[in-house]
Amino acid sequence: MPGSGPEIQDDMILRKQNLDNIKPSDKLIVPLAGAFDLPEKVLQFGTGVLLRGLPDYFIDKANRQGIFNGRVVIVKSTQKGGTDDFKNQDSLYTIGIRGIEDGRKIEENLICSAVSRVLTAQTEWMAILDVAASKELEIVISNTTETGIVLIQDDISTVPPVSFPGKLLAVLYHRYKVFNGDESKGLVILPTELISDNGTKLKDIVFKLAEQNNLEKEFMKWLESNTFCNTLVDRIVPGKPDEITMQKMEDELGYRDELLVFAEVYRLWAIEGNEELKKILSFEQVDSGVVIAEDITLYKELKLRLLNGTHTLSCAVAFLSGMETVCDAMEDPLTQEFISSLMRDNLAPAIPYPVDPGIALQFSDKVLDRFRNPQIRHQWLSISVNYTMKLNMRVVPVLLCYYKNFNRVPENIAFGFAAYLRFMRSDGTDGTFFGQCNNRSYKIEDDWALYYSDQWTNHNSDEVVSNVLANYDIWGTDLSLLPGFVEAVRGYLRNIEKDGVKNAVEKIN
Repeated sequence: MPGSGPEIQDDMILRKQNLDNIKPSDKLIVPLAGAFDLPEKVLQFGTGVLLRGLPDYFIDKANRQGIFNGRVVIVKSTQKGGTDDFKNQDSLYTIGIRGIEDGRKIEENLICSAVSRVLTAQTEWMAILDVAASKELEIVISNTTETGIVLIQDDISTVPPVSFPGKLLAVLYHRYKVFNGDESKGLVILPTELISDNGTKLKDIVFKLAEQNNLEKEFMKWLESNTFCNTLVDRIVPGKPDEITMQKMEDELGYRDELLVFAEVYRLWAIEGNEELKKILSFEQVDSGVVIAEDITLYKELKLRLLNGTHTLSCAVAFLSGMETVCDAMEDPLTQEFISSLMRDNLAPAIPYPVDPGIALQFSDKVLDRFRNPQIRHQWLSISVNYTMKLNMRVVPVLLCYYKNFNRVPENIAFGFAAYLRFMRSDGTDGTFFGQCNNRSYKIEDDWALYYSDQWTNHNSDEVVSNVLANYDIWGTDLSLLPGFVEAVRGYLRNIEKDGVKNAVEKIN
C-alpha cells in the first residue's frame, strides 16, 4: 500500500472518479448513485470539522434516504489553510465514527458527499453571490467561532465584506435584489457558534449593519422574511488524526483521504423552530440527534451543567492526580466514581431549570459514555483554559440551586472547588503563570491568574478559601455565605495539600 505524500497513486485518492474502485462493506458506507446531481440548497460559512461532522453528516444521511435531497456550498472566509484538498477530492471526505452508545462499542466509516464545492470569499465572492441568487437555496449555516458574531463597521459593498455578519448581509441583500423583494425567497439561517441565543444575536447584528449601510426600508421589511434560529450543537469532532492513524485507515479502507475526520457517536443539533420549519429542515426526520423545538433551553441546560459543568469541576481533580485526558480519568476507578457521583448526585438534581429527573439521569449516562470514549483524547489542560470564567458560568448557578433545594453542602462540588484552588496556585513572571504538581509545571491560562498568584503568595490556604469564595467580582455573589461551604472547601484543600488529590478523593463524604 502506498504511503502518504507525492507517491500516492491517483487512483488511490478519494475522489469522484475513483469511487468505482472503493467497495462498500460492513465497515464503509459509500455515496449513492445520483448523490452528485442534487441541487445546492445550503450555503455554509465555515470549513471546520464540527460542521463537516455534524450538520453536513445529517444532510448526507437524509440524502441517502431520499429526504432532504440537497447539497452544501461551503464558504471559506479565513486566510488560514487552503482549499486544495477539497478540490482534489471533489469535496468528498470520510467520517470515522467511534465511541460507545448504550454500553455498545460503535465503529463505522462513511464517505460524505453532502458538500458540492468550496468557495473562497477573498477570490470567489461573485460566485458566492451567484449561489445567493439561486432559487434552490434555502438554508444558511455558519460556524465562525464565538468571535464571528460581532458587530463591526462593515461596508457590504466591499468585495468581500470583512465580518461574517457583513458577508451574510451582502448575501441577503443580493438575494433581495435578484428576486425583487419576493418574501417567499427568505432563507433559514442556522448559526452554530457556541454562544447563547446565537440566532437572536446574529439577527440583531445584521439589522444594525443594514441600518449602518443605509439600506432601503423595503429591504429591512424583507429581512423579516428570513428565519434566524437559535441553535445548539454538541458533538466532539477531533478532526484529522495523526499520520500513524491515517496510514492505518488507508490500509483498512483502501484509499487516501486528506480530509478524513473522526467523530464521536453522540450527536445533537437542537434548533428553535416550529412545525413549519421542519418542512424545510427535513433532515430532522432521519436522526434523533436533530431536535426542532419551540424552546431548546432544556438541551442547553443539560449540556452546560452536566457535560460542561462536570468537565470543569473534574478538571483539577483529574489533572492534579496525574491524568492527562478525560478518558484517562474514566479508566481510574476512584476518579471515575468521583465524576459519576458529581454529575448524578450534585449537578443533576440542581439544574436551574425544570428538568425531569429521569431525563437528567439519562443524559448523564450518555455523557459518561462519551467520557469513556478512547478515541477522544480530550486534554484536561485544554479544558482548564479560562477556568474561573467556566466555573462561574457553568457551576455557580447549580451550586446556588443545590443549596436552595437541599440546604446542605454538595460534597463533590466543594471538593472540585478545593482542587481548583490548588490548581490555580502559581508563580508568575512577565504575565505568564505556571503551577507545579507531580514534579512538573503547567501553564495557567486564566484572566484571574494574577489574582490567584497574589492570594497564594500573601495568604495561607484557609485565608485563600475565604477570600476567594467571598469575592463578588469573580462569582457575582458571596459564596462564603453558603452554610458550611467555606469549611468544607477548607477541609478538602487541607487534605489535598497533605495527601495529594488522588488520596484526598477517598475522604469525600
